[in-house]
Amino acid sequence: MIHHRGKKDAKGTVDELSYNVIGAAIDVHRALGPGLLESAYEACLFRELQHRGVLAERQVPLPVTYRGERLECGYRLDLVVDNVIIVEVKAIRRLKPIHTAQLLTYLRLRRLSLGLLFNFNVVVLSAGLQRVVNDTGPLRVLLAFAVILCSASA
Repeated sequence: MIHHRGKKDAKGTVDELSYNVIGAAIDVHRALGPGLLESAYEACLFRELQHRGVLAERQVPLPVTYRGERLECGYRLDLVVDNVIIVEVKAIRRLKPIHTAQLLTYLRLRRLSLGLLFNFNVVVLSAGLQRVVNDTGPLRVLLAFAVILCSASA
């Protein structure tokens, strides 16, 4: 598994994989445009990744561990790409800091480093893309949440 920028394994780098996922999302957005439900974009992005030969899983369960006990709470990750990248799909007016915080928490719970947050309800998809990095250290996660909260109140 790849966790840090530039480290290689048999499938290349995380950056190459994320570039491929972003390209797939752009193709889906160009074909469909804004205005559909999240589920439609998720299904089409999953299919586009399959066509590109990218390993992806859809609606992956995410249990929560609390006090050493694994609890099934009904959380589902939209897409997990090659067991390395979490992709969250939105179709909303605009992304808010809570969406970034949510993806960061998912990354932490899954012990992954990279997440891509797409809001397909925009004219140009690059305006609805956020790359979220989990530096895995608990202090880094707290600092990231502090930055998110500060930007929300500004």
